[in-house]
Amino acid sequence: MSLFTRSRQPLDTAEGGADSEDDTGGMEVAGEASGATEEADSASGAGAETGSGAGAETGPGAGAETTSGAGADSAEAVAAERDEGAEAAEKADGTEETAGPAERSDSPPPGWFGWRRRYPRTARGVTMGTTVLAGALVLFALLVPNRLERLGPEAFFRLPAEGILLAGLLLAVPPRSRRLMSVAAGALLGLLTVLKFVDMGFYSVLARPFDLVLDWILLDDAAEFVRESFGRTGQVLAVVGVIVLIVAVLVLMTLATVRVTNLMVGHRAVATRTTLILGTAWITCMTLGIQIAGVPLATKGNADFVNNRIEQVQAGLKDGRVFEKQAAVDAFAKTPPDQLLTGLRGKDVLFTFIESYGRVAIDDPAMAPQIDSVLKEGTNSLKAAGFQSRSAWLKSPVTGAGSWLAHSTFLSGLWIKNQQRYRSLTTSDRATLGSYFRKTGAWRTVGIVPGVRRAWPEGKFFALDHIYDSEHLGYNGPYFSWTPVPDQFSLEAFQRLEHGKKNRDPIMAEIILASSHNPWSPIARMTDWDELGDGSVFHQIKKEGTDPKEVWKDPERVRTEYRHAIEYSLHSLTEWVERYGTDDTVLVFLGDHQPVPTVTAGSTSKDVPVTIVARDPKVLDKIADWNWTDGLKPAENAPTWGMDRFRDRFMTAYGPRGD
Repeated sequence: MSLFTRSRQPLDTAEGGADSEDDTGGMEVAGEASGATEEADSASGAGAETGSGAGAETGPGAGAETTSGAGADSAEAVAAERDEGAEAAEKADGTEETAGPAERSDSPPPGWFGWRRRYPRTARGVTMGTTVLAGALVLFALLVPNRLERLGPEAFFRLPAEGILLAGLLLAVPPRSRRLMSVAAGALLGLLTVLKFVDMGFYSVLARPFDLVLDWILLDDAAEFVRESFGRTGQVLAVVGVIVLIVAVLVLMTLATVRVTNLMVGHRAVATRTTLILGTAWITCMTLGIQIAGVPLATKGNADFVNNRIEQVQAGLKDGRVFEKQAAVDAFAKTPPDQLLTGLRGKDVLFTFIESYGRVAIDDPAMAPQIDSVLKEGTNSLKAAGFQSRSAWLKSPVTGAGSWLAHSTFLSGLWIKNQQRYRSLTTSDRATLGSYFRKTGAWRTVGIVPGVRRAWPEGKFFALDHIYDSEHLGYNGPYFSWTPVPDQFSLEAFQRLEHGKKNRDPIMAEIILASSHNPWSPIARMTDWDELGDGSVFHQIKKEGTDPKEVWKDPERVRTEYRHAIEYSLHSLTEWVERYGTDDTVLVFLGDHQPVPTVTAGSTSKDVPVTIVARDPKVLDKIADWNWTDGLKPAENAPTWGMDRFRDRFMTAYGPRGD
């Protein structure tokens, strides 16, 4: 026992005693030391080799191997040396030695599978870096705006009221509540960040935020657009990428918030003082209205963001009841068929939508000269063919996308601003322009809808006797990005399939010209009408076109290609009228909505041009009191109506009261 007691003295001095496991190890070493003493005595000076044991701590440089001369060391010294070992060296130098017989082989390496022990400085650096990144991530979530154009450096040099308040609450609550609150706060910040990212996409395309009640169906449409533009593989990769990104944001934001909370609690005094200082600074900056680069230094953007979303949800839930009341009112519902559209009997009435043909094409200085030239040329060439035209503006319910909402607004006389209203409309008995034309029994109603590539059950609602989609126009040419059929071919197919037939009834047609649909690359170009054939001629034209992936790297190129697309659609339509129009042709053409914000360059206008073309002067005389502009180009101060007002005004002008 004397050997054990003496061999533990350095440990007791340095560490104040050892636990029971260390005592056991000491007894084993003592036993080995006794044996070593006997060996030393019998060897008469032969060197005895001892291993490093799990003994007391020694100073730096303690070796793993010690030689004892015969008769030079006592048994106590040998035992003490064997008791000292690699663990002491690890503590002193941070290096790991070969385990001696007294070290427990099952003791786990501390931290990151022993990596932190082997590389302590690097480990400290990683820890500090992770903490900094966590703080930056939380700050990013608190300050990031929900619109790309606001995503500048100035957006992140602000004081967020929500962050300061959250820090104060986390420091004040008890530990158990603090852990729950930090996890909940992190998850909420993650959700807000995801919603802001979604808003960025919606603002970039639709110039409005995502509607939490009404816009979920549009996500499916977005996925379908990706499939049509980049194929099935591109669609799958995009969807998987979005899901992974959402999960990553939620998880990382939660972990980051918990880590920052632990840091504050570990330095409570400093964190408390800092929170009080920032709170005082926020109140001061808000009171004085201090700004940096036009951006308020003190912000409560997240609170406003959440409040706006709550109001949006409430409005969305009420919108169904509001729309139901509006849809119940129809001024022509009880009008006898023989009194409907009497001023157009015997005429072919063609309602034609030009995709994304918005006011920006006419007003924007970068596009106006070229578009003005096309419209002026079209006006003069139509006049030479005996046609007159009048133009004005309509305000669309959408911008950037959502053509079907604009079409249904124009045809139904109701403001169809979201998918919920569209579904309610198309499952109701509300009469559209097509319904009233069909109700008279004087017209055959047809639809030329090249953008439709799958079942379209809503077509029955629009009262079309026959629908020609992309598969039934006789087109064997290539797609032009999203556009299945070029406009010139769609119009020629209408002539071949319906308008050009002899001994037919008058036609009311809904025609969709899709060549000016985003992404406007590549674009078809005009060719000889007699050479269109089955559309094979467009293969070479497509090869000569631009690559959308290259075009969309530069906003100015996007704007240029958009202008070219509008020029092509206008040329197609005006040349068709010159070529095939008759005394009985009445053409109403309009844009469905403004293009995406990349093209509108910050314009918030939802106006689109609308034009009526006819050879019979009586047709235009009936709308003389509308005060529309002569020609294909509406004047800047021409009348502007909501698109939902057109149906009733049109039917009034060409009904008995307009005669």
